[in-house]
Amino acid sequence: MKKILPLLFLFLFACQSTNVILTPTPAFTTTSTLTQTPSPQPTFTNIASPLGTPTPLARRVLILSIDGLRPDAISLAPMPTLMKLMESSAYSLNAKTIRLSATLPAHASMLTGMCLDKHGVDWNDYIPENGFALGTDIFDLAHAAGMQTAMFVGKEKLRQVTEPASTDVYQFINDRDLIVTENLIQNFPTDFRLLFIHFATTDDMGHVYGWLSGEQLSVIYRADQAIEKILAELDARGIRNETLIIITADHGGLGNSHTSGYPEDMTIPWIASGAGIQPKQLISKINTVDTAATAAYALNLPIPSEWDGVPVYEAFGLPIQQESKACE
Repeated sequence: MKKILPLLFLFLFACQSTNVILTPTPAFTTTSTLTQTPSPQPTFTNIASPLGTPTPLARRVLILSIDGLRPDAISLAPMPTLMKLMESSAYSLNAKTIRLSATLPAHASMLTGMCLDKHGVDWNDYIPENGFALGTDIFDLAHAAGMQTAMFVGKEKLRQVTEPASTDVYQFINDRDLIVTENLIQNFPTDFRLLFIHFATTDDMGHVYGWLSGEQLSVIYRADQAIEKILAELDARGIRNETLIIITADHGGLGNSHTSGYPEDMTIPWIASGAGIQPKQLISKINTVDTAATAAYALNLPIPSEWDGVPVYEAFGLPIQQESKACE
């Protein structure tokens, strides 16, 4: 196990045919060939709120990443559900991803809270022998605190963001975003405290037809329908008000690719709604590494000092304390 959280922390804090892997962590065998090398034990920073304000708490955090979603595609598609949600959200349409704006490295930064030079994921395919992202990620923190964690992803390579031991439920669904959502609803992790959902189709269609093509915009519209189903499920279960929902992307795109370093590739949406959020258009400079830190903050989890991301305090109506560094 490459990441070992301190025993004191454990004490103090008590898965687009539907090829589906749905496995409780102890029985997970599909990626058993992935190597796990030891990493230093993390230290943690004090996450007390600024000005002594009580830490905003959410019972649950749901992070939805729409792979390859450019902010300007939200209105072009259009995405009526997401645009309606933004009215009651704290949001930025000018957030940034890492310089190597590819799916796996960028998601590693999103969920580890660290830039590439620290998490080490500089490849963008499912390569089991490369192991997992280095350091302590948001799934490690939540799982060590006794919280149920779950991932529903549309690309198998996202398995390498965090070890199986840190995810209680994992599904890889090689299909469209609406099918990913159907699997989520049919296999809903009732007790989740941290849920990550990944939609792959926007990126897939961008590579084939181009970013902002009619074909891509049509699947972005379908992604919006999937978001509507997810929100309805949270409402039906009576848990939406206690859930912090973060909707974002790993990268944008230009032409048929997304690694040029141009703003169209590196600019992403960042939308936070629900528990503890004060609706407004954010002025903070937000980086994808801030997603993990904001999730940890909302769940009252300690933030490892190695993380480059910081909580988006402004989304909670609090003063901007500091901003994360840009990941080059």
